[in-house]
Amino acid sequence: MGFQITDFDNRNMYAGQIIQYKVSPLFGIKLSWVTEITIVKENEYFIDEQRFGPYAMWHHKHFFEPVENGVKMTDIVHYAIPFGFIGRIANALIVKNKIKEIFEYREQIVNQIFNAK
Repeated sequence: MGFQITDFDNRNMYAGQIIQYKVSPLFGIKLSWVTEITIVKENEYFIDEQRFGPYAMWHHKHFFEPVENGVKMTDIVHYAIPFGFIGRIANALIVKNKIKEIFEYREQIVNQIFNAK
């Protein structure tokens, strides 16, 4: 997706933290994306919400649960695509699959980093 953080204050996560990115979700077109960390409960969950970007709405909950031999991560994402009917078609044909790919890729990378033996 060409995901690149362009502005981050390099502090531990906190409510109100703004993070800016450049993303290339489709056809290599670079878009600005700004999210805000709205809630943080250390070692349990945090929520980020889009403030500016490619979605009409983005609300992403990240949960962390201790399990035997590690931590289980669960993501819950609610989003909406702009452009009404055309956006709904784009979501059905492209966007929802792209989001699925992104989270599957992240799962692979997290497993490589934390479960490598």
